[in-house]
Amino acid sequence: MNRYSRPKCLMVSVLVAAVVLVGCGDKSTSSGNNNPQWDIEADGIPKFVTTDYVDLASINGISRFRSAYGHDYSHDDYLEHCRSMKHYFAPPSDVMGHHYPSWTTIPISSPISGTVSRVFDEWAGTQVWIRSQEYPAFVFRIFHVNLSPRPQEGNSVAAGQLLGHHASDETMSDIAVCVATPQGSRLISYFEVMTDSLFQSYQARGVNTRDQLIISRAERDADSLTCNGETFTGSGNLENWVWLD
Repeated sequence: MNRYSRPKCLMVSVLVAAVVLVGCGDKSTSSGNNNPQWDIEADGIPKFVTTDYVDLASINGISRFRSAYGHDYSHDDYLEHCRSMKHYFAPPSDVMGHHYPSWTTIPISSPISGTVSRVFDEWAGTQVWIRSQEYPAFVFRIFHVNLSPRPQEGNSVAAGQLLGHHASDETMSDIAVCVATPQGSRLISYFEVMTDSLFQSYQARGVNTRDQLIISRAERDADSLTCNGETFTGSGNLENWVWLD
């Protein structure tokens, strides 16, 4: 890695999120016939994200979907539990764990055009949810952002629009994607909704296939984890990270 090393498991990165929200709905579409849905079982997962939410040049590694890193994040209606169903994006740090430049200089942008459906403060920065304009059943949750300016719920954002910067040197950036389906809310990998052209930027950094970034449900079930609340108490045997060239 030359001047940078793979960041060690940051102790603050495994803190349990202060707010846990279930489902993909927002205040205006959380129930009734107004709630947009997408049937993944019948129609598959569309690849429509053409703009990355983070500056990939600032990233050193990515946690795999259903990893044992961070904390349990499996809050959907598909009855999975005790696994991290989102991705952490790890910026580089030196061998002493220092960050030069600070991780707070990393810009965070909207990956899609859509509507801000939730904004709420976390222990580090703010979490923002954005509902896709093109596929409104898909909601993107971006964690630990220093929003500038802070949008209001209901505001429109454009793909690639700067939201702010990563909020803290004490935790990594992370992103989750929730889909409202006829069977209930479902968490999927961010990489499942990327276009092939956007994913090429990851292939250029040594990631050959999207599957490298995803632990399947069958693999995770066969190598199950243990949790105490949202805290992992067992790490399993599967690799948690994909490191970039």
